[in-house]
Amino acid sequence: MKTSSPTFEGIETPMYVVEETLLRRNLALIADVARRSGAEIILAFKAFALWRTFGVFREYIAHTTASSPYEARLALEEFGSLAHTYSPAYEAATFDEIARCSSHITFNSLSQYERFLPLTRKADHSISCGLRINPEYSEIETALYDPCAPGSRFGIMASQLPPTLPPGIEGFHCHNHCESDSHALEHTLRHIEQKFGPWLSQIAWLNLGGGHLMTRKGYDVEHLIGILRSFGQRHPNLRLILEPGSAFAWQTGPLVASIVDIVENNGIKTAIMNASFTCHMPDCLEMPYLPAVRGAETLDETLAKGHEREATVYRLGGNSCLSGDYMGYWRFAEPLQVGSRIVLEDMIHYTTVKTNMFNGIHHPSIAFLHADGQLEVLRRFGYEDYRDRMC
Repeated sequence: MKTSSPTFEGIETPMYVVEETLLRRNLALIADVARRSGAEIILAFKAFALWRTFGVFREYIAHTTASSPYEARLALEEFGSLAHTYSPAYEAATFDEIARCSSHITFNSLSQYERFLPLTRKADHSISCGLRINPEYSEIETALYDPCAPGSRFGIMASQLPPTLPPGIEGFHCHNHCESDSHALEHTLRHIEQKFGPWLSQIAWLNLGGGHLMTRKGYDVEHLIGILRSFGQRHPNLRLILEPGSAFAWQTGPLVASIVDIVENNGIKTAIMNASFTCHMPDCLEMPYLPAVRGAETLDETLAKGHEREATVYRLGGNSCLSGDYMGYWRFAEPLQVGSRIVLEDMIHYTTVKTNMFNGIHHPSIAFLHADGQLEVLRRFGYEDYRDRMC
């Protein structure tokens, strides 16, 4: 079907809709940053792994990053290139699969390096190995997402490295950003040079991980390009790699749901959707953050106070039995009714990859809205998908 309606009237719900025009906008910007900065920018599957769209991605980028055997296999078999792979801990039973599907493998600890480096030599292609470093610096405010908090299980601190890197180590990997700006990266690079300067001349590549939200409105792209070029000039032996996830799929499409009931308790109205925050939008509860709803005003706690009983102000509730499966408030242009469409913005990155079927809740379909307005349903989910996750 063709659709140009901003409310997606007439489509089945619930449904995630990836919009090709918005996706290409992000990809073009990312490709331009890579070209002008000299850094390689690759897709992190942990934020976006809808493989039916990879044909579009391949027009702009060449590689992806993986964190597990399944993601590495997806890189090779569906994206068509070997993965840059990092895992907190590899397992002997699956490492051969990691090696088969990877061009780069990063070890989280020296003990993992010692155990698995010999196995990388058995692959039928060359694998470049690296170590994850911990710069002991982060500007992430949400503790759940901070990989450099005291006691972190991620990476090797400078005090733990020998003066000369172990044989076979060709690169460093660092990840300490989350939807961060270019100034956070500038500060990180300064810390890396201060703490890991003695080793930078011993390696060939530096992977700066993800969290670089260069497609967000207001992000200083020119500053990003400038600091990457400057760092590259100071360290011409290093190939810089960035592996954002959110930046690729940022604001590329919504989750479209329908209202199935409206309940009221103590004057507070909750519009219950045929979608769920806990099942289909888990980051909203984890971060937490209130998503934008198309055509509605988002009310934070301060704005909502005293307005909860207005005729067009509602909480939105999910259809699971988890008591906390709700958020709110939003002010709509007119009262909601059973059947009203709810378009929850920016629900592709770190959403489609983290969904679950708790309660056996019906999983949203996934669709691709082509640039010509044609809506292609890529996948529908049914009872068998729920049943076959169990035994």
